[in-house]
Amino acid sequence: MDTIKNPFSPGAGSPPPELVGREGILEQARVLLGRVKEKRPEKSLLLTGLRGVGKTVLLNEIERLAAKTGYRTVPLEAHEDKALAAMLVPPLRKLLFELDRVAGAGDKAKRGLAVLKGFMNGVKVAMGDIEVGLDIEPEKGSADSGDLESDLPNLFMAVAEAAEERKTPVALLIDELQYFSAQELSALIMAMHKMQQRQLPMVLIGAGLPILPRLAGESKSYAERLFSFPDVGALSEPDANKALQDPTKAVGVDFEAAALKEIFRLTQGYPYFIQEWGYQSWNRAAGPPITLEVVQAATATVIERLDANFFRVRFDRLTPGEKRFLRAMAGFGAGAHRSADIAEAMGVNINSLGPGRAKLIQKGMIYSPTHGDLAFTVPLFDEFMLRAMPNL
Repeated sequence: MDTIKNPFSPGAGSPPPELVGREGILEQARVLLGRVKEKRPEKSLLLTGLRGVGKTVLLNEIERLAAKTGYRTVPLEAHEDKALAAMLVPPLRKLLFELDRVAGAGDKAKRGLAVLKGFMNGVKVAMGDIEVGLDIEPEKGSADSGDLESDLPNLFMAVAEAAEERKTPVALLIDELQYFSAQELSALIMAMHKMQQRQLPMVLIGAGLPILPRLAGESKSYAERLFSFPDVGALSEPDANKALQDPTKAVGVDFEAAALKEIFRLTQGYPYFIQEWGYQSWNRAAGPPITLEVVQAATATVIERLDANFFRVRFDRLTPGEKRFLRAMAGFGAGAHRSADIAEAMGVNINSLGPGRAKLIQKGMIYSPTHGDLAFTVPLFDEFMLRAMPNL
């Protein structure tokens, strides 16, 4: 079949041809955006889920919805080695300049820029070695103490008040929230608490690994009353079939029922893997329909691609000790496993696992669904580890 017309789109954050099984989350986002725009209180959203479930795709879709609804959007992606303050300053500077150019009475956008300059001075924000230029006198005493938990709420209030004056709500969209430090996450939660208390037109829609609700709760006890935490999981079999069938039916191509069942078995319903198997099965097929035999023939290519890209990029960031830890964990199969069992498989004392376990959680490779248990954040990573390291 024509590979150029292949409807599937495997890739980090690539929008699938059919966004299925996420209607509930998108409706929550629609209600949030609509209520805040009308100055009605509503919980912001923090999406949680494993790698490859489509959290970034959902954030991008919600950003489009926000822009269509009249919001100014501020999309960000957290990194292990980049501070929250340094990430926020450039887009907030751009936003305030845009608000300052909007016709209307008042000068709160100019005040917002002065507060931003004070914030930059307080936390010494620079982008690499080049400071972010802002030729304006800072407002002394506002967001310039150098204490992020004190300054960030004041900065957000100044930005949101400027947006309110221009009748323009703001949506802050942050991916990979789990990479923020405890202090940064606490400051962000406190800032959004101020937004809700003052009914200011700024919302936070974020995404992160399943550890995020616990991190937020440990940071501030009121986080569960401030945010909703929709779980972005694997697709059900009917939704997985729809994600495969609808794009191909639109161009006159069908999957056999047995082929759909085999892809669901192999992918366990995870959207990224569904796109990979759909993509390779289309390319492998001589013509419609796409059969079980085509899917089986494509599987070797899919696994080779996943091993070389999706899995390998994470594997290569690991130290030898971390690889041994994950290989021992993989030996127990999918799901959550006791730390004590992993230590026994490695032949070490459980107390010695602490530093390596903490580092792997920090790298986003594993998380603790319940006390004492560990699970992979990357679906099917256990199978990859067995292929990559046949022997422990």
